[in-house]
Amino acid sequence: MVISEFLSQMTENPLLFVAVSLTLGVILVNGWTDAPNAIATCVVTRCMPPKAAILMAAVFNFLGVFIMTKLSNEVAVTITSMVNFGENSGRTVIIVLCAAMLAIVTWATFAWVFGIPTSESHALIAGLTGGAMALTGLDAIVWDQWLKVIYGIVISVALGFGFAWLICKLVTLLFLKANRQKTEPFFKGAQIVGAAAMAFMHGAQDGQKFMGIILLCVFTLQGTGVGVATFEIPMWLMIVCSLIMAAGTAMGGKKIIKSVGMDMVKLEKYQGFSADIASSISLVFCSVFGLPVSTTHVKTTSIMGVGAVKRISAIDFGVVKEMVMTWILTFPGCGILAFLVTKLFLYIFN
Repeated sequence: MVISEFLSQMTENPLLFVAVSLTLGVILVNGWTDAPNAIATCVVTRCMPPKAAILMAAVFNFLGVFIMTKLSNEVAVTITSMVNFGENSGRTVIIVLCAAMLAIVTWATFAWVFGIPTSESHALIAGLTGGAMALTGLDAIVWDQWLKVIYGIVISVALGFGFAWLICKLVTLLFLKANRQKTEPFFKGAQIVGAAAMAFMHGAQDGQKFMGIILLCVFTLQGTGVGVATFEIPMWLMIVCSLIMAAGTAMGGKKIIKSVGMDMVKLEKYQGFSADIASSISLVFCSVFGLPVSTTHVKTTSIMGVGAVKRISAIDFGVVKEMVMTWILTFPGCGILAFLVTKLFLYIFN
């Protein structure tokens, strides 16, 4: 699909314009709440200034979307297959998607106001499910795809914490007798590499999900459906979404960077490097197996893992508790909100 054809469809169909605009709004909010996690440790340990880190995140978000989409579309397949809209018309499905995106933006903005790293991945899953259930009831849930979400939550937490603890412990032992000042330049460069890897995997996971929703809107309205076996994201859409995500990070990222990188654990450069590498490895594993996971979830548990190497008390469990409560509330909270907004939209517009 070329950009001129896409713009023509948007101008001819106001409903598609609204759906795409709301989805882009979700991507912007994702930049507020999720993308800063990729660069949080790099910024708070003073390896990079915020503006340079944001630019790096934008570049590697794009590369993550592009390269991972070429290698595997499993995450997009899972997201677009986890709900069933039944035999409803394309117009009705678009109304549901509009309501779900609005609910996600509302929920994520609420969490951002309080500086709590919510998960746009989990909000997307909850919003889609809540909206589809408002249309077709419990039949909307495709349980075998939903199980991948549950597996992803458990596996990503275990891998994030476990890999971070292991890598940080190994680094501590290898550099036990090294002069700390002499190791600073090495870990500064290593952490920049780690942050770039995290930004890459953020694009690979989240970018693929949300751009899949935009294409779902287009193909649904055309009545062609989405052939997930040939699911392909146009280059221009990758660029647009990467820029919007970077704009969101620049607008609201500092609050999340502080919450993730400073409030939970006081990090040194070698710890930030360990957390970034552990998070990246965990996200690669989940992406290959098509598990839609939260980059926030993985990054924060990785930071907890490096903090636990020194001592458990190094972790501020008050901040951790706030994050966990947000994650727990996201599925029912965003799901119910999407359900109610969808019912309202269907009553007004259908």
